[in-house]
Amino acid sequence: MGENYNKVTPEIIAELKNIAGPDNVATDELAIEAYSYDESGKVYARMPDVVVKPENTQQVSSVMKLANRERIPVTARGAGSGIAGGAIPIEGGIVLSLERMNRVLEIDKINRVAVVEPGVVTNDLCQMVLKEGLMYAGYPMSTETSFIGGNIATNAGGAKVIRYGSTRRHVLGIEVVLPTGDVLELGGRIRKQTWGYDLLQTIIGSEGTLGVVTKAILNLEPAPGDTVTFLAPFPSIEEAVEAVAAILRAGVVLMACEFMDQLSAKCATQYHNTTFPMQDEAKAFLIIQVEGQTPEQLDMYIEKVGETCLEHGAMEVFTAESSTESRNIWKVRESFAEAVRAVDPNASLSGDMVVPMSKISEMVKAVEEAAKKYDITIALGGHIADGNIHPLFFKPDRIPLEEWPDFVENIVDELIGVAISLGGVGSGEHGVGFLKKHTFMKYEAKSKLEVMRGIKRAFDPNGILNPGKLFE
Repeated sequence: MGENYNKVTPEIIAELKNIAGPDNVATDELAIEAYSYDESGKVYARMPDVVVKPENTQQVSSVMKLANRERIPVTARGAGSGIAGGAIPIEGGIVLSLERMNRVLEIDKINRVAVVEPGVVTNDLCQMVLKEGLMYAGYPMSTETSFIGGNIATNAGGAKVIRYGSTRRHVLGIEVVLPTGDVLELGGRIRKQTWGYDLLQTIIGSEGTLGVVTKAILNLEPAPGDTVTFLAPFPSIEEAVEAVAAILRAGVVLMACEFMDQLSAKCATQYHNTTFPMQDEAKAFLIIQVEGQTPEQLDMYIEKVGETCLEHGAMEVFTAESSTESRNIWKVRESFAEAVRAVDPNASLSGDMVVPMSKISEMVKAVEEAAKKYDITIALGGHIADGNIHPLFFKPDRIPLEEWPDFVENIVDELIGVAISLGGVGSGEHGVGFLKKHTFMKYEAKSKLEVMRGIKRAFDPNGILNPGKLFE
């Protein structure tokens, strides 16, 4: 534990039980072990001293007041589906799990918002509002596992960012508990404001280092019109990239446009006991979804997507003939990280670079060159239309497990350097956490880091909330 923090004593545990109730406080090693790591892998695990599962904002506030008074580190946690180490309790102390704050409090159809607690599973909200003819569009690919609170903490993105933007665009207001225990109400059921510093946007994407979100007011969109999903195999990644650029130039409004290389497609189809057409010949696949507000518009988009893909080298363009077929295609893409982990439990999922769309081919080439340089296997997928790619690294047998984290993070560091040189950044949606902390500090300007440290000090004067993340 860091020298600036105190230990969790039996007296503090007793006080935590008094705050949250004995059933909501766990110290047994078997009970708390699952809270020591996230989807970045058990190799990065750090054990907390105690796990607290509050049920309301007042309990969160009381826990934070206690921790601040006693200088105990606190790590807020959602579903643990992050892959940058953001929810790992680096300094031990208290893990504050929001899993029991999981209610959808209101669906307001007049103001077109949902009011939710942070432990709501993203897909549960999506399905609930869909029944009301609405859509929550801020969800990531981990929609069936991630919590809304974690999405807000990382400004998570997903397949529909190209059409609707990332989580930030869909959070209109929050209730947030500061490290001091103070509770702030930021934003509301409004869609614009010029009213002082925008603290709401400062909290979103701050990776749990500035406050604990206990309630969110989320923007809802009208449910989409008719949609069509395409699957297009290509003989090369470069041709797939060129096809996407051409589709965008043609004026097609894309709901989503995803990319998988041959290896990621094979892992994911095997995971679902299915196949993609031409997956033994094709080197890349595009999964494209378009929406039409009228049958005429949809027909126009269908024609343009098909023609453009074929003009730019697609081996064929397959159109999903039913909603079931469309869902099956999307399931393959959504589970590609889990599929890689099924093949190699030690595979690293931390790559998450984003570059301008015009630089995607160069970024992909850099990944391919890294695979050759370090003699490792890399599967590649991502949100190609917004420039966000996800290289997944298989652990070679020759590298001992204890050496693997440093080995792979050095490669990620190198690739992030390439992304930055191309006008991008090191993470489009996963965040910095602690896996990319040293790379973040390496490439960010010292003056920018100092401004961020000043913000951290203003929110968290004792540095107790999610220490060890983003920067020293």
